[in-house]
Amino acid sequence: MATETVLHTALTLVDQLPALQILVSFIAAPLIVVLGSRRLAWPIAFAASALSLVIAAILLSQVLDGSIISYRMGGWAPPLGIEYRVDAANAFVLFLVAAISTVVLPYARTSFSKEISTRHHTAFYAAYLLCFSGLLGVTITGDAFNVFVFLEVSSLSTYVLIAQGAERDKRALTAAYDYLIMGTVGATFFVIGIGFLYMATGTLNLADIADRIAEQGSNRTIRAAFAFIVVGIGLKVAMYPLHRWLPNAYTYAPSAVTAFLAATATKVAVYVMLRFIFSVFQPNFLFEFNTLEFIILPFALIAMFACSFVAIFQSDFKMMLAFSSVAQIGYILLGISFLTETGVTAAVAHLFNHGITKATLFMAVGAYVFTANGSYYDTIQGLGRRMPLTSAAVVVGGLSLIGVPGTAGFISKWVLVQGALEKGWWPVAILIVASSLLAVIYVWRVIEVLYMRPTPENCEVREAPMSMVVPMWIAALACIYFGLNTDLTLSAAQTAAQGLMSGSAGMR
Repeated sequence: MATETVLHTALTLVDQLPALQILVSFIAAPLIVVLGSRRLAWPIAFAASALSLVIAAILLSQVLDGSIISYRMGGWAPPLGIEYRVDAANAFVLFLVAAISTVVLPYARTSFSKEISTRHHTAFYAAYLLCFSGLLGVTITGDAFNVFVFLEVSSLSTYVLIAQGAERDKRALTAAYDYLIMGTVGATFFVIGIGFLYMATGTLNLADIADRIAEQGSNRTIRAAFAFIVVGIGLKVAMYPLHRWLPNAYTYAPSAVTAFLAATATKVAVYVMLRFIFSVFQPNFLFEFNTLEFIILPFALIAMFACSFVAIFQSDFKMMLAFSSVAQIGYILLGISFLTETGVTAAVAHLFNHGITKATLFMAVGAYVFTANGSYYDTIQGLGRRMPLTSAAVVVGGLSLIGVPGTAGFISKWVLVQGALEKGWWPVAILIVASSLLAVIYVWRVIEVLYMRPTPENCEVREAPMSMVVPMWIAALACIYFGLNTDLTLSAAQTAAQGLMSGSAGMR
């Protein structure tokens, strides 16, 4: 059984880290607005993000052995008081979110100069930090209603961030509006599910809800709660066929915003689904088992193929990656639907590996937008020779997206295949490999455009600024490093899977 460290009358700064994980960025956001200085906006945002990364790394190191940190807000013991809980599952996600944010911000400073008016930079960084703190809050809280509150904090700021892309393309406004409508529907379903849980259990603490569900079994109210929560969070995850908001949102948002959201937002939503499925309702919940095997698993497989086919026929690099993201989410949901430790390990590992892969690729697309004023294939053709560093990063990210050995993407897909074979589902294992072959096609199309087509006449495009190239290559090298050294990713994913599969016992 996992050991638990309770922090409620803590005296040292280290003991306050769970609270500081949220407060640093949450305080920095209004501070940027109050100061109203464009020169200070980025340094404050970057400092807050970097400090959050340090905190996340410390928390992850403390729970890699399976321990659990329980932080009681205001000294009030749960379930009456609000609790922050840190285990291997959410510490891993906290680390991913903070790391991506810290890498993307230096990139954003240059990228925004061409995509967003200078007068909007101060408000933009404030909205960015609110989105960042909301994602961290969703991940670390142990209170069901606070999950909803932080989801709304991140979602509302995300709508603003996406709409800022209207300065370059007015379609960003439509994309933000579509996401607002779909996000609101998802949030409504989710909070209705939370209401049903409260009706059935009389508590909002996730660990306490799990215990009370186990005591009274599966009644209609709890089943209704499960259905509403899965549909609501499925919209946030962009689970097929609830994904239609995602392609346009990713395509027309500012490049740095897309890089950040693609690597973090849907991953945090997947974590919420994992937490409710395995820790709150628990794997022995019969209705949940049927939902995963007969609904989520088929839709995951459909997403892997349907969205990969759509990606193949795109003429916009950014849109292609957006549809690819929906396909990759299918892999994560497929691992969850196995309801085995190996499957969940694959899902958690792919959550991280796909995050760093898409951060690499979307930052590369942003570099093309910055230098060539577009991401359509006709615009970027032949730029492999004129932008060698950016194009090489595309190759690395593309190989990881396919799942080529030696890259991060291969590791999680390999574990996913193992999970399918463990269950005796060899046809599913074949489908995993076949869908990866589709990724070869759409990745090869990009490489062919970059390296094998002639550069347009009078093209004066040069390599992107180093302030964009360096963050891009940090993410690209991470794809290689975590493909060769799996100590952190697989150990953290396996520890997280063990804790999640143990159900409510893993939350105590």
